[in-house]
Amino acid sequence: MPPVFATAMMIGFIEQTCINGLRPHLSDAQRTVGTHVDVSHVAATPEGMTVTATVTLVEVDGRNLRFDVSCHDESGLIGAGTHRRAVVDFDAFMRRVADKTAPIPTRD
Repeated sequence: MPPVFATAMMIGFIEQTCINGLRPHLSDAQRTVGTHVDVSHVAATPEGMTVTATVTLVEVDGRNLRFDVSCHDESGLIGAGTHRRAVVDFDAFMRRVADKTAPIPTRD
């Protein structure tokens, strides 16, 4: 791999920035989960350059949130698009996850 900021890292950075921005607005029982990412990575960022993510909440539809997102390095825009997240009840969400990993009963 070339020594540049990877697309997957940029997406993770965008998601973490959204999570951090939402944290003060959620109850202790709530979390958010990513549901969709539509981001173009338009320029390479060499190792050592600072990357900044900007996220703007542009739509709230019930528990569904839509952000306009962008990332810049010291030379300019490196990526932009949209990211969607959903607010979930943490305990209920984790029960659904556990249900998926429960053994499936077999017939003898």
